[in-house]
Amino acid sequence: MEPSSQRLSRPVYEGLPWFYMACGVAALVGSYFLPPGVLSFIAGLIGLAGVLGGIVIVLRRRDYRELRSQYADPDALNLKPPPEKQKD
Repeated sequence: MEPSSQRLSRPVYEGLPWFYMACGVAALVGSYFLPPGVLSFIAGLIGLAGVLGGIVIVLRRRDYRELRSQYADPDALNLKPPPEKQKD
């Protein structure tokens, strides 16, 4: 299965975690103003998931970029291993 050739532009890609966090904060604030009940609880869970998801993505990207910077050839991390030769 080949990866899709469609990609997001760099500014959109870099801004997605911050968008997730902003939506999560908005959902958390909204759950605070909703009357206590199931809807408020669900909005709070969605908000918490958005904030945590955004933080996780930011930290994983940071760690990946730090790892790449430690290699002489950073693009070597993205290469597939060569196919094994068949024994005759």
